[in-house]
Amino acid sequence: MTKEQFEQEVERVIDPAFGYAVRLSGGNRDEAEDLLQEAVLAAFKGRETFTSGTNFKAWFFRILTNSLYRKVGKKQLETVSIDADPEPYLYMQARDAGFSGSEDPAELLFDKIDGAEVLAALDALPDDFREVSSLYFTGEMSYDEIAETLDIPVGTVRSRLHRARKLLQVALWDVAVRRGLVEDISHA
Repeated sequence: MTKEQFEQEVERVIDPAFGYAVRLSGGNRDEAEDLLQEAVLAAFKGRETFTSGTNFKAWFFRILTNSLYRKVGKKQLETVSIDADPEPYLYMQARDAGFSGSEDPAELLFDKIDGAEVLAALDALPDDFREVSSLYFTGEMSYDEIAETLDIPVGTVRSRLHRARKLLQVALWDVAVRRGLVEDISHA
């Protein structure tokens, strides 16, 4: 891969890569910039290892993820109980709080929550769930691309994303309660 080809490919993925780096660094933009810079440098140095015709975005995101692991070390997956909350938690809570009509009650509630609060909830997820969610939601990657990026099976991606969605539903309900958008009916 020539220097010019590399620059073109990096330019195409730099925005979603920065968003992912911000999520990986817990919302710290300065750390994200450092992490991204380190990944670009590592990718540039190793650009000859990229196989032409394969997925540059997944290759680069793997380098970005590995840059984080080198910097802070791979943490153990935090254990989180998700079984206590039913699958459509946010939907049911929003419906019970009076967000109903022809539209999805959860979507009506979600529209009232600030984007920064959604990103904060995403940042608060345990590391493995945050990685998968960030790649999916902000990196706009497919399950296969995420699996390739993180070097994990697609089934693990699906499982982690499923659990992350459940955790996000509970977190976003808590945001709505704190902001006074709804009354806390979960303990009533």
